[in-house]
Amino acid sequence: MKYITKDKDFYKTFARLTSIIALQNIIVYAVNLADNIMLGSYAESAMSGVALVNQIQFLLQMVIVGVGEGVVILGSRFWGRKTLEPIKDVVSIGLKCGFLIAAGTWAIVFFFPEQVFSLLSKDPAEVAAACSYARIVCFTYFFFAVTTVLLASLRSVETVAIGFVDSCIALVVNVGLNYVLIFGKFGAPRLGEVGAAWATFTARAVELLVVIVYLIFFDKKIRITLKSLISFKADLFKTYIKTSIPMVGSGFFWGAAMFIQAAILGHLQTAADGVSVIAANSVATTVFSIVSVFSYGAANATSVLIGKTIGEGKKHKLKEYAVTLQLLFLLIGIVAGAVLFFSRYAILSIYDITEKTRELADALICVLSVTIVGTSYQVACLTGIVRGAGDTKFVLVNDLIFMWLLVLPVSFAAAFWLNLSPVVVFICLKSDQILKCIVAAVKVNRFRWIDNVDKYVKLEAAEAAETE
Repeated sequence: MKYITKDKDFYKTFARLTSIIALQNIIVYAVNLADNIMLGSYAESAMSGVALVNQIQFLLQMVIVGVGEGVVILGSRFWGRKTLEPIKDVVSIGLKCGFLIAAGTWAIVFFFPEQVFSLLSKDPAEVAAACSYARIVCFTYFFFAVTTVLLASLRSVETVAIGFVDSCIALVVNVGLNYVLIFGKFGAPRLGEVGAAWATFTARAVELLVVIVYLIFFDKKIRITLKSLISFKADLFKTYIKTSIPMVGSGFFWGAAMFIQAAILGHLQTAADGVSVIAANSVATTVFSIVSVFSYGAANATSVLIGKTIGEGKKHKLKEYAVTLQLLFLLIGIVAGAVLFFSRYAILSIYDITEKTRELADALICVLSVTIVGTSYQVACLTGIVRGAGDTKFVLVNDLIFMWLLVLPVSFAAAFWLNLSPVVVFICLKSDQILKCIVAAVKVNRFRWIDNVDKYVKLEAAEAAETE
């Protein structure tokens, strides 16, 4: 165990960042879980329809997260060098990019909802529910984009607690309004999926307001001002684009792949014209999202740690950190898989769904309890270590090869040519989570990404000097 780090501060920082980010994500996904449970009690078609809209939200989320990760990578480097002024300019660039992406997504969903959701399902009731929900929720895309980039900027300087507090407030608002508006409590009209949409709209607006208030009155690190948000530094923009485009592209193609996966599952010929497949997939993936929060939290924490270490000029520490982190990723994955597997009956018991849907959801969760080990390792290695070190193109190319040249063609063939069961198709759709571990292990343990660190540091240092 030559390369296992003995740096106690490293473990403390990793645990703190991972835990807080994970807790924040638990709250975020708890909102989706509450939506699923309440809408499932109202009508299974409503739950399935909202699940279709969430595929668009997921696509937007993946792209905006890529925009935010560009802020994290550059911001954490400047934070490591204690050069804070350029962070404001990076945030300004990220906000402009995020807002434009949100505007494009809003336009597609608002003006062409039937066309979009018909691609995901052939059930008229599901498509109708999706359109009703989407016409309201699409306006939250602007709130989501700005909030995500602002929280990413705070995460780049190791301020993460506000994200947890913000998500807690959003959860309370969303669940409370869901209960009132979906079921028509306290004299309110019974609105179903439309009520859930208004609840989400309000929660997203409050979420953004909380972040803005924090930045104006409580933040002591970045000190964002209106002037800094309006300003535009062309040289820094070039660096940001070089860093972020591969991550935004990776997020887009990954989100698009999830959209196609949902379409494949939604068009499987099963009982009730595929309603059970969509609902079961919605239940399984929502539960998976909650259990996997520490896996993705570890990836986000790693990106900050690697970026900060590079910014501090401690290149000699990277190898031992990378080896240590890989062991932590595997441990987190094994624990998450066990929790997912052994808690599935208790979780499924709270859903008011048909027995067929419950059985299928149980089978899908069993699949995910295995693949989550691979997810925990390869995602954290590739998006945390490799991408955090500046090699953002590798993750994009890797995702394109596995998802678009392997997973989607094989899954399509399994579903529509071989007519295999939904569970087998689902296994095909998730197979890349295990296969990518081989690539991740080879990439990280060759340590060639460390040799690439110098050019990124020199490039960003030059940009920082020009900005100052």
